Amino acid sequence: MNASTATQLNTTTGVSRSGYDLAALGPELRRQLAQSLTPEERQVLLDHATERAFCGRFVDNHLDGLYACRLCGLPLFRSLAKFDSGSGWPSFFEPADPDHIRYVEDRSHGMVRTEIRCRRCDCHLGHVFVDGPQPTGLRYCLNSVAMSFFAGDGEPAQYIAAAMASASSPTSIP
Repeated sequence: MNASTATQLNTTTGVSRSGYDLAALGPELRRQLAQSLTPEERQVLLDHATERAFCGRFVDNHLDGLYACRLCGLPLFRSLAKFDSGSGWPSFFEPADPDHIRYVEDRSHGMVRTEIRCRRCDCHLGHVFVDGPQPTGLRYCLNSVAMSFFAGDGEPAQYIAAAMASASSPTSIP
């Protein structure tokens, strides 16, 4: 896995294969959305930190549903792709839509890794490694604070304004 991993994003329209608008958030909207973040969420999402292993609220979440970006609500991973990697962070073998993930080479901490970011808001989500299970052989290792969870068939609304309100939705776990 490397930072040049390509997706089939429709660059003409900026819409993902699953129909989500992937236009980059403007600085003012990103700032407004970031106001709802806790200090830990801000540190992980905006400053590219990592939460402590085995402490995230989604490590042991076994409910069916969808994990979305905590800042902008873009769907990221489905529970069907979640597995117990033993790493202490929620792990998935494939994204809900590959167009929703951006890959960036990360040379911090004396190693070379592939950082994963939300394609729409560019927030840090975690890293992807090539030691995952089949069928992909990938392990997307996520910070719980980088995601909201929508139980069952729940799914975040397409629009940013609805994503801002999702934190108060009874079917979501921000």
